[in-house]
Amino acid sequence: MRSPDVFIAKYKPIVEKALAEAVSYRGPYDGRVWEAMEYSLLAGGKRLRPLLLLLSAFAVRGGYEKEILDQALPFACALEMIHTYSLIHDDLPAMDNDDLRRGKPTNHVLYGSGIATLAGDGLLNLAFETMLDAVMGDPAPGRIKAADAIAHAAGPHGMIAGQTADLLAEQKDEITEEHIRFIDRNKTGQLLSVPLTAGCDLAGGSPETRETLEKAGFLFGRAFQIQDDILDVTGSEEELGKTIGQDAANGKATFFSIYGLEESRRQVRELSGQAAELVGTIPGGPAELLKEWILRLINRNR
Repeated sequence: MRSPDVFIAKYKPIVEKALAEAVSYRGPYDGRVWEAMEYSLLAGGKRLRPLLLLLSAFAVRGGYEKEILDQALPFACALEMIHTYSLIHDDLPAMDNDDLRRGKPTNHVLYGSGIATLAGDGLLNLAFETMLDAVMGDPAPGRIKAADAIAHAAGPHGMIAGQTADLLAEQKDEITEEHIRFIDRNKTGQLLSVPLTAGCDLAGGSPETRETLEKAGFLFGRAFQIQDDILDVTGSEEELGKTIGQDAANGKATFFSIYGLEESRRQVRELSGQAAELVGTIPGGPAELLKEWILRLINRNR
């Protein structure tokens, strides 16, 4: 496969179709929450996390086998459901109180805070149902490990821990770099590292390869978050599809707010370079493609 663009063009529609099928249900009394779930899940986005999981599995296996795609797709979709649930909850008035997401009104703006909360809860639980259905259909050790890794990354030892630290950092006079690192590693890094490790698990990779991908994922996740902080100040609402300047408006502590633009950009270059170097130690074309994509994502403007 020649480039990340070719990979995305081929596999993103497959992910989109599977996601659409997962939220197509409409019941007589609960249809409203399914409608809200569908609204946010299918609102667009890069589908970065599910595509990273697929590419990681291909990289570890060394080829684009349909068998690996079929093994990995339920877990890829579960990751996107978890990511979307976190965005719905993050946008709520009790959290960041955002009105715009992916260029559209946020879930609570259209459906109210109650249904939006339930839509997030629904997507989180649907993610675990999707993974468990896959495991029950084929209880291979790699599938069990992948489900466990995703659960850990999304839970109170992972993303929720980072979200908590993020909330507690708001409006504090002094925030240490250690606190910022904890936020970045967990709030963002967990769900950008676990696609690589779960993909490795599903493809039957070695512990050494898994460790390499985990390290690369956390380096990439930190770089991705710092770049996100930069774009919150320097980007445009049209490009990003969300309100600009929310970090400052909410008094959020970020690497950018402490160290400024020049050091933030230097960190992005250094961390992404280290991540790409680690991925580059894995042989084969899919791994080279993964390396190229990581470097491109860090230089994104949205």
